[in-house]
Amino acid sequence: MKIRNSWYFGLVFFVAVQVQAQNPVIDAIIKEATQNSKLEVLAHEIMDGVGPRLVGSPQMQKAHDLAVTTYQSWGISARNEKWGEWRGWERGVTHLDMVAPWTKSLAGTQLAWSPSSPQGGVKGEVVILPEFADSLAFQKWLPSVKGKYVMISVPQPTGRPDYNWEEHGMPASIEKMKAARTKLTESWTKRLQATGKNRNQLPLALENAGAAGILTSNWSNAFGANKIFSASTKKVPTVDISLEDYGLLYRLAESGKKPQLHLNAQSKETGLQPTYNTVAEIKGSTKPDEYVMLSAHFDSWDGGTGATDNGTGTILMMEVMRVLKQVYPNPKRTILVGHWGSEEQGLNGSRAFVEDHPEMVGKIQALFNQDNGTGRIANISGQGYVDSYEYLGRWLNKVPRNITQDLKTEFPGNPGAGGTDHVSFVAAGVPAFNLSALPWNYFNYTWHTNLDTYDKIVFDDVRQNVILTAILVYMASEEEGLVSRKQRIPINARTGEPAEWPGKRSPTRKGGVN
Repeated sequence: MKIRNSWYFGLVFFVAVQVQAQNPVIDAIIKEATQNSKLEVLAHEIMDGVGPRLVGSPQMQKAHDLAVTTYQSWGISARNEKWGEWRGWERGVTHLDMVAPWTKSLAGTQLAWSPSSPQGGVKGEVVILPEFADSLAFQKWLPSVKGKYVMISVPQPTGRPDYNWEEHGMPASIEKMKAARTKLTESWTKRLQATGKNRNQLPLALENAGAAGILTSNWSNAFGANKIFSASTKKVPTVDISLEDYGLLYRLAESGKKPQLHLNAQSKETGLQPTYNTVAEIKGSTKPDEYVMLSAHFDSWDGGTGATDNGTGTILMMEVMRVLKQVYPNPKRTILVGHWGSEEQGLNGSRAFVEDHPEMVGKIQALFNQDNGTGRIANISGQGYVDSYEYLGRWLNKVPRNITQDLKTEFPGNPGAGGTDHVSFVAAGVPAFNLSALPWNYFNYTWHTNLDTYDKIVFDDVRQNVILTAILVYMASEEEGLVSRKQRIPINARTGEPAEWPGKRSPTRKGGVN
């Protein structure tokens, strides 16, 4: 498969912005990023070629190795740094079929770290978690689940997102739908509470009673998108089913038609696996022991292929490094990029890097992180650094106006704004900034869902982000001295006392789902 670059867009875009550039390096950044973009190729190799990048999985290791090889092919030094170990798990097939009262293949995904079905799968009746008077009633009901698949998620009254209702629905119908959804959610919450078990304990109780498997459905409020997280079962599979098919099974079970399901969900436990960050660098010429950093987490959930969380942040930072190596091969300061492992489980990779490299912390000029979708960079917070408006303002002023015209800034901002890997560095006093992007329905459509795939990437937006980020790195590298690190102390709104900065705890060196 040949991935073609958007050369026509690049030529037009370059002509439109080059007159605004103020020095030859910025001119060259714009030209290289637009006329010789490698974003589509990188996205294909990582998202399509490697696939999802669950921490501890073979795909995660394959992604790290691919990144190192790619950097080295560009003449950039790169390495994988071990930060800890994680529960190894390898996904197999998930085949889900309703075999009664009629036959239909269903859309479902085995959750991460879920146990397998017996080889060949298991057939069983589908039942709904009923309403209970109290936890004693739940305990009396438990033996009846033996050999059955138990549905434990609230059914949805509609599979249409709110924006579809608002565009076409009658006001009375919209209100009726919302009221039905609220009533269902509230009654289901009470149903779960009556079992006396929390969301992790309930599946364990069901599997211990002999259930064949657990059925969930975590709809994201968008067409076809389900949130895909991890299983808490230890002996039987947990499968998340699409809203449409979950609703079908629920209605059939509720009406007494006793739907039968055949589930074959295969996976393999591989024991504790070493886990890594990928780090690449372009050595500085005059201040090699001072650094400008790029940052993006490499891991993903594995319902989709992690395209917007965080494949787009990954290919952005890789492309910035490639562009800078081409047009700025001898930077004043060393330019580093960190592709972090296990952000999704608690910023583990970036926390470990900060802990493992104390000698670097005070010498990082600035760090730029990206982790929230495919859109144009639209917001930058000063992260509580009281003088950030001065240097970030100067650096941003060098970016072509058509790229920054809709960019909003917040100075000095608050530490931890953005809630991803830059927080690990802010906690250590590093001027670290998250480049927050336009959402493109990120939170209800692609974030942690089965639809987070290559086709959701808006490459023209990412190309603009490459130019903005590369110019920021260039300006930070060329800055005469280290920028101010004076921080605004965050205040706990409840106590009025200084609050601990987010991220101030040691990383998890060994981990996984029990």
